[in-house]
Amino acid sequence: MKTRILILTLLSLSCSTFSEVELGETTMDIYGHVMLDMGIQTGQSHPDWYDVMRPSQLPTYKNQYGADGNFYASVRQTRLGFKTATPAGDDEIKTIFEFELFGVGTDAGQTTFRLRHAYGEYKQFGAGQYWSVFMDPAVFPNSVEYWGPSGMIFYRNIQFRYMPVKTEQNNVAISLEKPGASGDPGVLATDPSVTGLVAHWPVPDLAAHYRRTEDWGHVQLAGILRYTDLEDQAGGAFDNQFVGWGLNLSGNYKIHEDTVRLQLVYGEGIGNYLNDGAPDIGAGTNIGDEENLPLLGLVAFYDHTWSEKYTSSIGYSMYSIDNSSGQNASAFKRGDYALANLLYHPLPNLMYGVELQYGKRTNKGDGQMEDGKRIESFDDIRVQFSIKYTFGATLGGKS
Repeated sequence: MKTRILILTLLSLSCSTFSEVELGETTMDIYGHVMLDMGIQTGQSHPDWYDVMRPSQLPTYKNQYGADGNFYASVRQTRLGFKTATPAGDDEIKTIFEFELFGVGTDAGQTTFRLRHAYGEYKQFGAGQYWSVFMDPAVFPNSVEYWGPSGMIFYRNIQFRYMPVKTEQNNVAISLEKPGASGDPGVLATDPSVTGLVAHWPVPDLAAHYRRTEDWGHVQLAGILRYTDLEDQAGGAFDNQFVGWGLNLSGNYKIHEDTVRLQLVYGEGIGNYLNDGAPDIGAGTNIGDEENLPLLGLVAFYDHTWSEKYTSSIGYSMYSIDNSSGQNASAFKRGDYALANLLYHPLPNLMYGVELQYGKRTNKGDGQMEDGKRIESFDDIRVQFSIKYTFGATLGGKS
């Protein structure tokens, strides 16, 4: 009921805002880049994620994905986007439509079109697929590894956004976002009594943030609240509800031409908002003992400018999960991520450089046996060379 009241309130506010105005000429920015990544890893990872450093995709036992030491090459970071701005009274109607070639989901491992943003905004209202309000995209470092810090909140979600405060110094945003969650059935995966369990999301995720911007940088505090209902649709009486929540404190601090990027997040049942992804709900030892999985994530990076043509980034990120009693010994428990690079910018639209990357996966049952295999922690070191050509053009508008 409270969610319905909130939706009706937002719709009434939007109707009063969208009064008849005269539209000006639309300006369109076409932008993007063509990018090549080549490198070699000392370890191994899931073949669908061969060109990124994702601790969750490292092996759970020795030689799970073949032999160590693989060379990789990829153009999946290549991107194309369109931004428009249409004057509308004393404001603008803004849109963004952006995609890249990095396949995920059913296209994991493929070089294929993937939607990033499909979003529009006018005055205090926005709608479409865009950065989650729970996220701070400015925390992402100046690196060439595609996936990014494992412990960062990084999620593009479908949403309706209301921004009651929207100034250069202060920003308040509230969003209703597409719900969803993943679960780890663990030791109960083969139990026939769980085959009828289906997740149900009757309400959207509710997120909000406050962002303060100063000359020295910015600080942002975000929160999220979500609800998941796990029902037995096979005729059983099982019904279990989960309320997930999280707090995310983040910001940038500028030191001359350099930037420190920081984030600390803690919550329960919000694993799918993490950059590296994690299950939201974990199995217990018996049906009905399922529980939200608590997690902690942090990001700490330093971007340094050596000169007009040389930059570097160095930093560390991690996230850890409090595993449930029913998760297997091979269940993911902790991911560590670090990198350092040297990038050269000979021209405004050309960049190339080299990056040293490190990732480590730690499992719930480090050193234990499961199905005859010893479950261990695994790490991977990569050296990656990347080159990026950027482009852009503006169409329309007054000359």
